Amino acid sequence: MSLYEALEPRDGRRILQLRSPINLEPTGTLVCANKQDVTEALEKARSAQPAWAALNFDQRAAYMNKALQVVMDRADDIVERVVGETGKARADAFSMEVWSSCDSLCYYAKNTKKFLKPQSKRVHGLLGISKKVVINYKPVGVAGIIVPWNGPMVLGLNPAVQAMMAGNTVLIKASEVTPYSTKMIEEIFNEAGLPDGVLQVLLGDGETGAHLCEAGVDKIAFTGSVNTGKKVAEACARQLIPCTLELGGKDAMIVSDDADIALAASGAVIGSCMNTGHYCCGTERIYVVDKVYDAFLSKVLKKVKALRQGSELGYDEDVGAVFWDRQMSIIEDHVADAVARGATIQAGGERNAELSGLYYKPTVLTDVNHDMKIMSDETFGPIICIQRVADDAQALRLANDSRYGLNGNVWSKNIKHAIKLAEQLETGGISINDIAVTYGIPAAPFGGVKESGIGRVNGEVGVRNYCHAVPIIITRFSGKKLPVAYPHSKKKIDSMKKIMRFLWGTPLGRWLS
Repeated sequence: MSLYEALEPRDGRRILQLRSPINLEPTGTLVCANKQDVTEALEKARSAQPAWAALNFDQRAAYMNKALQVVMDRADDIVERVVGETGKARADAFSMEVWSSCDSLCYYAKNTKKFLKPQSKRVHGLLGISKKVVINYKPVGVAGIIVPWNGPMVLGLNPAVQAMMAGNTVLIKASEVTPYSTKMIEEIFNEAGLPDGVLQVLLGDGETGAHLCEAGVDKIAFTGSVNTGKKVAEACARQLIPCTLELGGKDAMIVSDDADIALAASGAVIGSCMNTGHYCCGTERIYVVDKVYDAFLSKVLKKVKALRQGSELGYDEDVGAVFWDRQMSIIEDHVADAVARGATIQAGGERNAELSGLYYKPTVLTDVNHDMKIMSDETFGPIICIQRVADDAQALRLANDSRYGLNGNVWSKNIKHAIKLAEQLETGGISINDIAVTYGIPAAPFGGVKESGIGRVNGEVGVRNYCHAVPIIITRFSGKKLPVAYPHSKKKIDSMKKIMRFLWGTPLGRWLS
């Protein structure tokens, strides 16, 4: 049974019936914004943007701090709505959607002024005598943010805060799987008194997202699948507007023979099963050096068998439901393919028959290899895939044998050795002796290589990506005429040749320039 199905359209808008992954019962309907709705929202955002950009950073930050207070006050409401739509464990909902949202609001309210302060740059060479450069950061205008279903609040709020603090207005398109969790972002900022039109949440499906990409916004920030990300990139390229794409991942974990095995086993379990495995930098491939393989597997199995899964939705449950029936189909297909190709199920490997919703047991697979879908394609589920390797060199080679490159982690007591391995991983970010925590550290630029995306979000880089960097060249000393003014003459060129030979043809000249 699909978690959403099309109903009869009404007033030119598509209508979807929504169901809960917890028990598959209907939860309501979703009216999808059409092209006209998106156009009207853009016009409203465009009208609101100049006044919003005219506010200073402290004034914008005041709204973020008010929103921060609202999030803290409504923490339980946020968790309740997110859990109701996703079926994720309540602790996951709190840490990902509430805690991380508070951290984002506070961090960018405090630091954006510093990130976007006009920068004076020294001009090198002879021009440095008479010129200086000041780089100003101007907002792009209206930013479109397309949000996935696995982090329906934080993955909309976090980029929106960065865009707004930079002086932009924002249109957020929510996933049809988790629309009302994302809608809470708009509710929170309305309660915080944000001026009308600065942030709007559009509800709808993929067609609504396509309308947003074609509507004429000034930037798109997309988080989602590789295939959809390519369509977003094509739409942006045709319009010559920038985009950042945070796409899929197949993160590798390397366990060296000197790792703290108990700690690494804990990391493997939560790194693979957190948020029901539905996060882009979840651990999906684990390479363990032969010397410690058996001890590592033993500890992982002990921890997995102790995991609690249920539909009571309390804080003492560890692994929640699969958020979407389509993802359940992918998980089951990958496990079946792996078993058919020789993988061994050490734990789990099937749906939880004791629960009525979309619950898949936390699973441990061994004897896996790169001929299997589960080691090459993004699974996005609570699956722990462990492959025995001879040494770190083989682990590194296999870790890099992927079309994805979002994050990864290395486990070793020898930090210098771990850093050396980390530096050789073909990925956008690496954690040492921890699961992938890059996105949870606002100061760290986050993004992928290969098919995991383009561009970086978060931190100083992320905020500046919502701006145009505008250099202003200032002349310190004005002569009676410009050095490059007409008329041209051979004498001028001869003089330039002499200067050129001195500047770049002598040690002193190169030092001066």
